[in-house]
Amino acid sequence: MKKRSKIFIVVGLVFVVSLALLGYGYYVFQDVLFTGNKFRQGTTINGIDISGLNKEQAQNVVATKLTDARNEITINLHHENQTWTWTGKDFEIDNQIMPYIENVFNYFNKGNLIEKKVKLDKLNGNRAFNIPYGTILTGLDEKIATLAEEIDKPAVDATLNFDVTATNPLIFTEEQEGEIVEQEQLKNIINDKLLHSKVIDVDIPMIEVKPQILKIDLEKTITKRGSFSTNYAKSSEDRKHNVKHALKSFNGMMIEPNQEISFNATTGSRTAENGYKKANIILNGVYVEGTGGGVCQASTTLYNALLNADLEILEVNKHTLPASYVWLAFDAMVSEGYSDLKFKNNTDANIYIKTYADDENVYVDIYGKPFPENETVQRRVEFLGAIPHPGDRIVPDTDGQYSNKVTYKGEYLRLKYPREGYKAKGYIDRYKDGVLVESTLIRDETYQAQEGIIIEGVEEVTEGITLPPNTVQFIPPQEESLVNEENVQKKIQKENPSNYNP
Repeated sequence: MKKRSKIFIVVGLVFVVSLALLGYGYYVFQDVLFTGNKFRQGTTINGIDISGLNKEQAQNVVATKLTDARNEITINLHHENQTWTWTGKDFEIDNQIMPYIENVFNYFNKGNLIEKKVKLDKLNGNRAFNIPYGTILTGLDEKIATLAEEIDKPAVDATLNFDVTATNPLIFTEEQEGEIVEQEQLKNIINDKLLHSKVIDVDIPMIEVKPQILKIDLEKTITKRGSFSTNYAKSSEDRKHNVKHALKSFNGMMIEPNQEISFNATTGSRTAENGYKKANIILNGVYVEGTGGGVCQASTTLYNALLNADLEILEVNKHTLPASYVWLAFDAMVSEGYSDLKFKNNTDANIYIKTYADDENVYVDIYGKPFPENETVQRRVEFLGAIPHPGDRIVPDTDGQYSNKVTYKGEYLRLKYPREGYKAKGYIDRYKDGVLVESTLIRDETYQAQEGIIIEGVEEVTEGITLPPNTVQFIPPQEESLVNEENVQKKIQKENPSNYNP
């Protein structure tokens, strides 16, 4: 009997404990056990109570109340001294809010009992959910983007203007910082404030924008790479005009990396219609008057400036006769159709050219990327020697070309003096920290000796005709030249004065 009583007592205790546990479990999990298809008590969306409603009912109630609340919305946006005002009537309400209703419903109903319990505990009794107004005010993103277009001040990079009218043509503009609307942050602020009040004031959040190119950095990317000048003080005004006119075609020119330039194509035909005047040119080794005389001094000045700037020369040719305004092997003869000066921008940055002149000299300056630190280039000429001239040759005037000057045998007209020739080499020397590191031969030129030409009449002298005294002295072949490296340029200047140079 006693044993049976003990069993009953144990069974009773187990039953009581089980009931207690069930009761406690129900108390703990009652909020997640019975849900059905309705929202739990105390659930709100944007302050709208949806307790006990199913999802479709909740959608209708929320959409209706949000539409009604639209008329109460006023958004005042402030930036600096300006204000922009948007009202709820500026927007449509997006009634397709079922995805958000679904998310709120699933928050309570997805997962096992423990997972549901954990999520509910996180809410700590607060079952208020919010749909961002930015998702239901149709067009808010677009209005923010349009506002940003009005307010945004993009950063402005420093720029380079090449002004050939200025003494220093490199004109730099200062960079400017900018600011733009932080659009996503503005949207979030509007969303947050509309949850608490329908009339809100918002200071538009801005982001500072830094320029990519600073003046101090841009100034380091360009400098005067090379320059050159030649003298034309004794030239005629027409010849000076031609030199300046040709160089003017290059004034202000910008040359992109790898771009090739032709002197002839740039300057155009040497005609009166193209602005050129009459001045001496070389024709068959003789100075004669022709339109465009002096253009070769322009091409030579440009050529030497290009060499000093270490740019690539694609084509260059010498004159028949040495020019007095530049070293041997450093002249650049140009002539339409068969001789050109061509060059290329072999750097990885733009090249700019400035040309100018005064009464005595013409100048060419080349601007571009600086040389590597402490590196320079220099031109150098090596005089190899003179070539003796062959003396004079007497040519009968059989076609009567000079009949107004000479008629009879024994009458002479000097057409051309004999001139000795020269050999010279041109080099580009590279220096690093003042020390020669490389020497490159760029020209190996021979200026051939020129024979003198004397024209003689062809008619026989008849009785009664007395010829005037002969003033033309015959010059025999030259045995040797006394010219050396020190005085060759002086002799060239004497025989080929600048006012005769092409």
